[in-house]
Amino acid sequence: MPSPNFQNRTLFHSDNLPILQGMNSETVDLIATDPPFNKGKDFHATPDSAAAGARFQDRWSWERDVHEIWTDAIKDDYPDVWRVIDVARATYGDDMGAFLCFMGVRLIEMRRVLKPTGSIYLHCDPTASHYLRMMMDAVFGRKQFRNEIIWFYKNASRGKKQRAKAHDVILLYAKAGDGVFNREDVLIPYESGMTAWRYKKKGKTPPRGKTPDDVITMPSLNTMDKERVGYPTQKPLALYEELIRSSSNPGDLALDPFAGCATTPIAAEKLERQWVAIDLWEGAYSVVLQRLRHIGLALPDGVSYDPQNPNLLTDRDVHLATEPPARTDEGDAAPGFELRLRVQRAKEAWQKLTHAEIRAILVEAQRLGDAQGGLVVCAGCGIALPARHFELDHVNPRAQGGENWITNRVLICGPCNRRKRHELTLVGLQRENKREKNMENEIAAKDAWDRARIAASRLRDSLS
Repeated sequence: MPSPNFQNRTLFHSDNLPILQGMNSETVDLIATDPPFNKGKDFHATPDSAAAGARFQDRWSWERDVHEIWTDAIKDDYPDVWRVIDVARATYGDDMGAFLCFMGVRLIEMRRVLKPTGSIYLHCDPTASHYLRMMMDAVFGRKQFRNEIIWFYKNASRGKKQRAKAHDVILLYAKAGDGVFNREDVLIPYESGMTAWRYKKKGKTPPRGKTPDDVITMPSLNTMDKERVGYPTQKPLALYEELIRSSSNPGDLALDPFAGCATTPIAAEKLERQWVAIDLWEGAYSVVLQRLRHIGLALPDGVSYDPQNPNLLTDRDVHLATEPPARTDEGDAAPGFELRLRVQRAKEAWQKLTHAEIRAILVEAQRLGDAQGGLVVCAGCGIALPARHFELDHVNPRAQGGENWITNRVLICGPCNRRKRHELTLVGLQRENKREKNMENEIAAKDAWDRARIAASRLRDSLS
């Protein structure tokens, strides 16, 4: 199993995607994170608080926030993830689609860095929890869903038009198998004395408690709470202690890619876990140190050693980094891991074309010509339609080692794309269309493929 290529107690000040992409595969035991919720708001920390100056914009735009490299990679290699994004755009709007695209590329990397025994807690609220669960199903697999935990925080504001909003949702997924569940560490008391009485009556030792259910009742932090550092979305330390205690063991490594007020790192340190965190806010490192001092785990600022407390942390024990770690696992996923963003390696110019560029070239190659109204011919069934009805697909699917380059691409109509799925080759699609009597014009289909190949070859030769 690969070794971590980063130090314990490291806070990365950066966008989390390049940091996650730089981390070795299968090096993390647990992820507990509280990302944006797509609430359509701007969040600012309280002035004069420990988090003063911290802010983030939880507003999303398809045009501003979605990068073509993300959409191209997801469409090519993670069709199930793309379907979730597509559905969200259709049912909710482009802002939800943009948010899920942002989360999707990061969740793919989070899954990669988890060990096979690892798990992830994703904190969200009803704004996007249902879409995020679909996204998690697409990335981790629906059979890896373990719990939908409800954090009921009681002290909700009371409106007059509907029931008060008084809970968040925390989704738990395991990387593989069942994941870690330390039942004995999270037992809760029985609600009555009857269970203990029955055991004693039989001469047996009563159990210490019962398995907790999936509702955690715990107040949110109020404005006067000593734990609060001034950030409006800060979560209780006790809540994340409960999650980390339940799904990891002492010495395990916990990761929070959206560290914010550093609740996961502090809870991990208290519970004798290792940790690494990532956040865009430049003050996150200072808040980590301040919170460690506040709970008595670190020496005061400027004190490098105390003989009476030799085990307390110093500033030197908590590391600040701004650059991604360098992969030492050959920059690839472990064998058998099918979901990963391909590492971008140096390619020829013709291999760097975007989906939009490839599509434009193939539209011209498969076009009938102006005399026929400029219709485009499907390489799967031979039907001629306007260009808007066509979708970019692989000649040899990714599952069979086909590349994403123009030399392995054609345009096919929507029905053919659904028949082809991500399993059939183009030849297989043509055979199935012929067998099922869906072939409109076999000669035209083969001719369209030939013209696509010729155009790709000419482009490759001209750019090589």
